[in-house]
Formats: sequence, C-alpha cells, structure tokens
Amino acid sequence: MLVYDADGREEETDMVVASEHVTPELIQRFRKEAGGLICATLSGKVRRALGLPFLAEVFQGASPQYPVMARLQPNDLPYDAKSAFGITINHRRTFTGITDSDRAKTIVEFAALARAALRSEDGWAQEEFGREFRAPGHVHLLNAADGLLESRFGHTELATALVVMAGLVPSATICEMMGDDGRALSKAEAQAYAQRRGLIFLEGREVVEAWRQFRAP
Repeated sequence: MLVYDADGREEETDMVVASEHVTPELIQRFRKEAGGLICATLSGKVRRALGLPFLAEVFQGASPQYPVMARLQPNDLPYDAKSAFGITINHRRTFTGITDSDRAKTIVEFAALARAALRSEDGWAQEEFGREFRAPGHVHLLNAADGLLESRFGHTELATALVVMAGLVPSATICEMMGDDGRALSKAEAQAYAQRRGLIFLEGREVVEAWRQFRAP
C-alpha cells in the first residue's frame, strides 16, 4: 500500500508492506519503482526488548573519543524534533547484504525475531539478536516513538500503526517514492501509481483517525 502525508511544507508518499511479508521481489519493486531509502520500522516495545538505541545516541556515546560526532547531532531537523534512525543491520546468513534477496532475508528474519522478542524474558532476545545479526549492515532500522501516533506522526509511526492494527508483527518496511524530477513523488502521481498497480492509497490523517478508534476504550 501507499501512505501519503504532508506537514504543510513537504509532501511524501511511502510504499509500505508488513516486514514479515517482505520478499526479494518486493525489495526490487521498492528499489526500482519507489527509489528512496528502504527501511524497517520497529515499535518501542520491540526496541526495548532488543536493547536497541537510536543512532544519535550511538554517535553521542562515541563523542568522547570522536568529538566530531557531538558536533553532528541532528538538533536542527527542519521536519522533526528527533530522528527516528536506529542502527543498520544484516542477517548473518547473507553475503554483502545489499542484494534484494539479502535485504529480504534480513527484514523477514528481523520480523520473526521481533515477534519472539515480545514474548521473551531474561534477555534472551538481545542474545539471539547478536547471534543472528551483525552491524553495520544494509537494512536501516527506524525506531517508532512510544505510543506510536500519540506523540509523533511521521511515516515511521504511521506504517507501524498500520501493521499493529492488522494484528501483525509491529514492523513495517517502507520506502519513500521519488519522482523523475528528483523530488518526492507528488500526491497526484502517487495516486495514479496506486491505481495502476491496484494498491491501496491512504492519507496519513486516515491512519491517525483509524488508530484513535483502534485505541479507544
């Protein structure tokens, strides 16, 4: 499906699929027909179960040895107060990690571990994560805000909320859709693409409203 959102300054449409259903063919479509950065989201619960940081926190921790990292803090983002970027990973049973099949393998195995992590205790998930994955890699992780669409309304939260409402592993794979002019694909162009491909086109406000109903007591 496609999820469109605009904050009054920029508009962006992301191609979205549940991470547990990713295939090499879908990664190829993301790469060739969307063209942005291919990322896998994760909910706050998964992030805590796996003990994963925000990438900015990693850079800050490295700043005593590499002072330049402190100067690179993303504290002037024009679109948000905090970057959702986490670490990058490859599954250990991949080669370079960049091919469509390698990235699909990494994402599907990450979704499987995320499901298990939500049911585990005593640090098992963190140990298993280290056994199965290496970093850095070619799949970018995006950390969704706690509470999802209660505090932040970016594509990371919109996509993660969609898979949560569908009863799936709280991880979505997303990719920004780019136009031939080098800019983000316009809303009209994204709608036309969805119609040609038989895909669902959702606006961010629709996802937010559905989430509020989903979370209502």
